[in-house]
Amino acid sequence: MAAFGRIFLACFLAASAGASALAFDGPVKGSPSDQTLDIFKDPHQALQAALESYRAGNPASSVEALKYAAAGGEPLAQWKLGKMYADGDGVPRDDYKAYQYFQQIVDKYDEDNANWREKSVVASAFVAVGVFQLNGISGSRLRPDPEQAMRMFLYAATNFSDSNAQYNLARLYMDGAAGLAKDSRQAARWLNLAAEKGHVESQALLGHLLFAGDGVPRQRARGLMWLTLAREGANGKNQDWVRSLYDQDLKTANDNDRQVALVYLEEHLKKRN
Repeated sequence: MAAFGRIFLACFLAASAGASALAFDGPVKGSPSDQTLDIFKDPHQALQAALESYRAGNPASSVEALKYAAAGGEPLAQWKLGKMYADGDGVPRDDYKAYQYFQQIVDKYDEDNANWREKSVVASAFVAVGVFQLNGISGSRLRPDPEQAMRMFLYAATNFSDSNAQYNLARLYMDGAAGLAKDSRQAARWLNLAAEKGHVESQALLGHLLFAGDGVPRQRARGLMWLTLAREGANGKNQDWVRSLYDQDLKTANDNDRQVALVYLEEHLKKRN
């Protein structure tokens, strides 16, 4: 699970109040960075300046402005810092700091007064927090908590229809983790929801489940259709397994499987367009 969950830390709960305060402290008064931040009239302006700097290819120079904006309650700044610390992008990689920034978004989210323009940022934070909780963070106080991770994935999967959350929830059902009984049908249900949104990993796993009939009724042609879509959408090293899964199942497919899969594929593409 850790290998699969780690993929989504770029889209991605409970530190003590004292630790959180340290994590989100702004620059020390009188420091050069503090003097620089004096030019911003508010956290939102700091966020815009930081994003412009980042887009210009200067991630390191955007950090202090992002911290200022994050401390001022800007969720996008908190998310961006979380992603940067998770990836080691412009800052030394630090999973625990990443977790704390994502956690702050989760803690402050109020579904009764939600800003839906921030929906994708909030959903991504729930998923990232869930992944960290699922695996824990070595050398930190955060220990693996699959049940809490499942609650994070379930919330984002149902309230935001987030495909990454649906995928991670399906993985829990496939593996029988977080106190869940292994249930391929439930896994297929969540994978299908994500696959229909174009989520490559979900398309690959759903396709393999259907092709092999692993805990679900066997549908070899439809499974091959999903695997074909996944192969076409895969890119990067983290998705090499998608192409391998496609090659593996294609070898055992017969001519009828391939022909019917092409029919399904044409129908799917017409429906999508």
